[in-house]
Amino acid sequence: MHDILLIAFYAFLGATAAGLLGAAVLVLIRRRSLTASLSVVAVVAVTAMLAGTLAVAWAMFLSPHDLTVVTTVVAMAAVVSLATALLLGRWVVARSRDLARAARALGDDGAFAAPDGPATAELAALSRELAATSAKLADSRERERALESSRRELVAWISHDLRTPLAGLRAMAEALEDGVAADPDRYLRQIRTEVERLNGMVGDLFELSRIHAGSLALAPARISLYDLVGDALAGADPLARELGVKLVGARIAQVPVEVDGKEMSRVLGNLLVNAIRRTPADGTVAVAAERSADGVVLSVSDGCGGIPEEDLPRVFDTGWRGSHARTPPAGAGLGLAIVRGIVEAHQGHTAVRNIPGGCRFEVTLPTAPG
Repeated sequence: MHDILLIAFYAFLGATAAGLLGAAVLVLIRRRSLTASLSVVAVVAVTAMLAGTLAVAWAMFLSPHDLTVVTTVVAMAAVVSLATALLLGRWVVARSRDLARAARALGDDGAFAAPDGPATAELAALSRELAATSAKLADSRERERALESSRRELVAWISHDLRTPLAGLRAMAEALEDGVAADPDRYLRQIRTEVERLNGMVGDLFELSRIHAGSLALAPARISLYDLVGDALAGADPLARELGVKLVGARIAQVPVEVDGKEMSRVLGNLLVNAIRRTPADGTVAVAAERSADGVVLSVSDGCGGIPEEDLPRVFDTGWRGSHARTPPAGAGLGLAIVRGIVEAHQGHTAVRNIPGGCRFEVTLPTAPG
């Protein structure tokens, strides 16, 4: 028993010396290729065995023949181990380089394509993560392109909508200044109308900028849907009468919701004005409010004749106004974008779909707690 413990002690001393030397070498070459590190590990393993054997041989006075046999076996093991480490290292490095080349496409607006051939579990997991990241980046680029397109469209519409009333205001102001206006009072009324229109556009832009900046401050309070819809219908009634459109409030459930009353009134007002202006005279705009599995659904149905299916996904985009036939004489395509922004700030969502003779805009809000 004593001899076994002594052998173990001397073997441990020899192996420890080889291990410490190998650890120092690994620290020095830590920035080198994985192949070099694996080679050092293989050499350390064999050297530790040889050092332990030599230490035992020296302490236990092995015969020269036995020592030669042991040394020869260890040397053969060293050759095989080193060759295996070199092959493994080169294979892992090659797979890593293939993965690096594939990952480089992420920075070139390309899609990641995992390299062919087998790989280690870690490299395979990394490849899957890169593929998922590539998909997210592709979605992000697509959203960025859509937003950029919306911004360009918005700038074009705003430029057009500002240029027209400003030109009219300048002409009327010059006519009044030169004293050639046949009916000054009519000119003044028209100037006031155009100023109010421009003020509304500026207000919409300011509201949209707050929504996009995430600085829309809400003051939620418990409100009945019945009261909210009733106030919105009362506010839109004069415009409906002027355009000969009938307003109908049907299935208005007295369900409580916790929302910012001012902002939600703006949502309903925008939807109603949008529906009234696009519904022909003698048409009907219907408002409904009812419970659903997702919360509470507010809907506004009009008689616009429907929206082309390819345009439905863009209805709530900033600056979208559809075809010229659907474009009202005022506005810059901001109303529905504001609707979506306010609703999403309330943790709700918006939707639109075609119905016979028109379309239906839906706003889904969470029900009030309790």
